[in-house]
Amino acid sequence: MQQMFELLAQDRESRARHGRLTTAHGAIETPAFVPVGTQGSVKAVSPRELRELNAPIVLGNTYHLFVRPGIEVIKHLGGLHTFMNWDRPILTDSGGYQIFSLAKLRKISEEGVQFQNHVDGTPAFISPEIAMEIQAALGSDIAMVLDECPPWPCEYDYAAKSAEMTTRWAKRCREWAEANAQRTADVVAAAVPSGSSENPAADTAATTAKQLVFGIVQGATFEELRQRSAQAIVDLNFDGYAIGGVSVGEPEEEMIRAVESSEPLLPNDKPRYAMGLGTPPQLLEMIARGMDMFDCVLPTRLARNGTAFTSTGTLNLKNAEFARDKRPIEDSCDCTSCREFSRGYIRHLIKAEEILGLRLITLHNLHFYLDLMRQARDKIDKGTFDGFRGEFVSNYETRDVESANL
Repeated sequence: MQQMFELLAQDRESRARHGRLTTAHGAIETPAFVPVGTQGSVKAVSPRELRELNAPIVLGNTYHLFVRPGIEVIKHLGGLHTFMNWDRPILTDSGGYQIFSLAKLRKISEEGVQFQNHVDGTPAFISPEIAMEIQAALGSDIAMVLDECPPWPCEYDYAAKSAEMTTRWAKRCREWAEANAQRTADVVAAAVPSGSSENPAADTAATTAKQLVFGIVQGATFEELRQRSAQAIVDLNFDGYAIGGVSVGEPEEEMIRAVESSEPLLPNDKPRYAMGLGTPPQLLEMIARGMDMFDCVLPTRLARNGTAFTSTGTLNLKNAEFARDKRPIEDSCDCTSCREFSRGYIRHLIKAEEILGLRLITLHNLHFYLDLMRQARDKIDKGTFDGFRGEFVSNYETRDVESANL
């Protein structure tokens, strides 16, 4: 049987690793960036464009899809892959973060969460079992357990109780997934295209189609709680492990410390996922600390504000200095936006409120993030990642725009 996750290379000077995660809809080379398609769409780009960008996987959000259009609609239209015309892997977040950050009048109990959704205030309830059932119906390749994401800052006692409940919820998610494994696998396999020329790896993976389930480590900014949570979640033997509750407003050093506290306890032969990260330097720092997967709204969100990523920091293309600039967003970039358009033209589109301008920046930013992961994998293979990371981080100028909530 094909190994679900295999390590291909390890950096000599750091904990960075190059791996391959096999799913029913194809293999994902790690480190990997996961574009965020919260409501079944990565904002401003089509699935075809994502394939052209070589995006290996996208993220859909259980909470948002549960609220709108509703799971029955997606099931009726063939599952999430068919619904959004995407034949590569999909990771679905459990919706825990969105429930705790967006939902109105939520009430948390051992059983689950009662809440009024943020769209129309309709009462709803999600338990660990319901979160897994929704994700099974969506047919995603990777499902996340339901967790509670504590706010920052929070007291030790609250963080401890929250992390312990997250572990109990994770156990219930695991038990539901095991009891319904065959039914879920049938849903996942049904969405795998046969003989797909676009994604031939899916044909091999489909023979052992299953929905992978990742546990989530919590514990806020407390090292002891992070370690206790990591060990408890690992003991439940999930297919992969995520570090949650980071990038929720805490200082960057606290975020890094949370990962450093958790990572040594995570198995070497399973993928590690840092949720909700981050800026380009943060991604490289997390890779150096042994993390494999990342999702973040920054590339698309900042693009819609006219901000582009480059290897030396961000550019606000609304600024007048770019009005006559003939250069591409970045000289060394080979994305379509940089090959075909100037900074001056893109600025004109933004100022004229033409949608094309925001789309061109979005395509560039996604290419930038995805290519950064490709470079990281290449440097890990060559044993030069640590030097690459140091040079990139030292040359990258962090600007205030990137401190926005991720």
